[in-house]
Amino acid sequence: MSNNSRIQRTLSLAFVNWFARGYLVVCCALLIWTWVDSTFVEHPDASLFGVVPLLVTAPVSLVLVALPGPSALLYAAVVVGALINATVIGWCTRTLQQRGAARR
Repeated sequence: MSNNSRIQRTLSLAFVNWFARGYLVVCCALLIWTWVDSTFVEHPDASLFGVVPLLVTAPVSLVLVALPGPSALLYAAVVVGALINATVIGWCTRTLQQRGAARR
């Protein structure tokens, strides 16, 4: 099996079930809300809403945020963290469904 097909099969777990898709939708909505809040809303003091997408996509995003780099890396950390977490959710859902079907 080639490396590309293995990566495609693994990443497809993030999109094949409703739990993983729902998680990705929530992460996208939070990321868009954070971008809108930081771009268009004036705050007299600092807004901590940018922390919420990082916490939702933890632990991967927190590891990537610790790396030095530009502020755009924050958005990349959330995207990568969401994809990895959605893949784990898809894998867990598939495993639980297979075990449930085997018991029947």
